[in-house]
Formats: sequence, C-alpha cells, structure tokens
Amino acid sequence: MDPVRAIADAVLYEGYILWPYRRSAIKNQQRWTFGGVYPQAHSEGRDDDPWVMRTQCLLEGGGEARVEVGVRFLHVVQRSVGRQMASSLELVDELTVAGQRHLAWQEAVEREIVATDLRLDALERGHRTAVEIAAASEEEELRDEAGRRAGAIVRSWHGLEGAIEVQAQRLGAGLWRLTAAIVNTTPWPGGAREKALERTFCSTHTVLKATGASFVSLTDPPEHLREAAEGCTNENTWPVLVGEPPDRGTLLSSPIILEDYPRIAPESPGDLFDGGEIDQMLVLNILSLTDEEKAEMRDCDPRTRAILERTEALTEEELMSLHGAIREFGMVRER
Repeated sequence: MDPVRAIADAVLYEGYILWPYRRSAIKNQQRWTFGGVYPQAHSEGRDDDPWVMRTQCLLEGGGEARVEVGVRFLHVVQRSVGRQMASSLELVDELTVAGQRHLAWQEAVEREIVATDLRLDALERGHRTAVEIAAASEEEELRDEAGRRAGAIVRSWHGLEGAIEVQAQRLGAGLWRLTAAIVNTTPWPGGAREKALERTFCSTHTVLKATGASFVSLTDPPEHLREAAEGCTNENTWPVLVGEPPDRGTLLSSPIILEDYPRIAPESPGDLFDGGEIDQMLVLNILSLTDEEKAEMRDCDPRTRAILERTEALTEEELMSLHGAIREFGMVRER
C-alpha cells in the first residue's frame, strides 16, 4: 500500500472501535471521537463540536505551481437488523440466521472529496468544492439454510452538505500561505448529540499534494521561515509532512498530533484502530478474550471480525516480531 495512504487510513480509523472490540463495552458506547466536523446549526454556541476544520500551511513555489486538496472522513451508517414477518421486517436487536448472529449497531462508510489541479495564483481569488452526499439506504438479504428469506440487514445514512474552501495568499517571492477549510452546513433539525453524529464528517483529515512546489514543515521550519510558520493558524487539525524524507510534496493535516514523516511499523499485523497502543499488548489481550467475548467481537462489526480472524491466524514467529524493535537513534538539534 502507498505509505501515505497507510498513514491516512490509520488516522481515519483511529478510535473507530477500541479494545475489547465489543458493542457492549463501555468505551465503545461513545465513538467517532476524533476529527469531527459537525453540522453548523448544532455547533454554534458550543466549543466542543466545531463545524469547521481549517488547515494553514506554507508552500514554496511559483504562481504556476498546482495543488490538490483531498478530504476524507467517515460517514456514520445505521445498521438495523430485521426479522422477516409475513410481508414486512420486524426490527430487532439481534438475529441469528443460518448459524450466524447479526447485531444492530453503527458502521461507517469512507467518503472522499477531492479538489484537483488548483493553480496557486488562481487560488488568490479562492476556490470552493461542494460536498453533497444524498441520504440513502441499502438492504442485505439474509436467507436460512433452506434458502428462504429470513430477514435483512438495512444500512441507512443521512445526507451531508458542506464544502472544501481553498485560498492562497502570496507572502513574498516564491512563498505562499495556503488555507484549506472543511465546513459542514448539513441541515440540523435539533436533538441529542448522538443524532448529530449521524450528520457529522467523522475522523476528518486533509491530504494536500503539490506539483512544482514544496511544503514547509510547520513542526521544524527553517530559521528564515520560522516567523511565517508561526503565523499559520490551524483549527482542530495538525499538518505534517508525509512520504519519504526529504520529499516535501505531500502534507497530511490530521486531527491527531503526529511528527513529520510518520510511519507504520512494518511488524504491525494490521490496523487495530488505536495507534497510541502497542500492537503486541492489544494482540495478547484479544487472544485472552473468552469465547463469548470473541463471539460478540466477531458479530458486532465486519472490521472487528477481520481483526479477530487476523489475530488468531498469527504464527508464533509473527507474535514474537511484535515484541519490539529499535529503529534508529538520533540527536536533538540545538536551537
């Protein structure tokens, strides 16, 4: 996988569901805790649920240079389970069909909106790309051993509206301040915060790519650009260089604080939705779950089922490789 995409995916699913990876676990009663961009009408008057995520960064290049701004987020999907009655579905909390249990809960679908081929000098006038996702639902039929329709899984989601707003400001010869904002203007009828999450851009992050120009590290800018870097304001996000150093063509703006050029450990057997924890510890905790707990983990979400199957298939050698590794020793640069 593209290393930039791998880091972006880890950010996208950070906290999607946490160990012990079960629907009934207290810590999984409140999900979607990172990178939320909420409906404006819900957000106004609240400090904890922003409706804007704004990235500001520095870019070195001429006015003919071009940028691409991509925004990715998770869209909450309500997963309902229905038992087939005579002519309709009776919604239930769980349903076992052909030996497999299905649980009602929430999933998520990935969304990506990209503004491409944006020329820097043209961006002085600003650019807007609309976010328009229609409400919809889809049904997955469940059939018993005899092939009869026994029920269905119904996945449904609310519509989303908003925009990506991009603007460039010329700071000097060959130096620009680039601003990329994601705004959520989805209509909000009011109600509990949990309902607002169904109309939220969850786990939002921005990937910016430059052609003919180079991004400047805001974490460790060169001395002559330090003042300009300190003048950048980032709201609810943290931009870092990604890719192979010293390349400066791609910037990831993440709701989680990262270092420049973050990497996924090659020993990692796969995403566990918690980059702040040690893979070995999570793997051992998964293997120590009871059969009943593993059954709930398997049945509550397709992604947790994949984690369980992948973990149980690890060889002894693969488990030992998670024990730890020293990548490199470096010296702190004096300022």
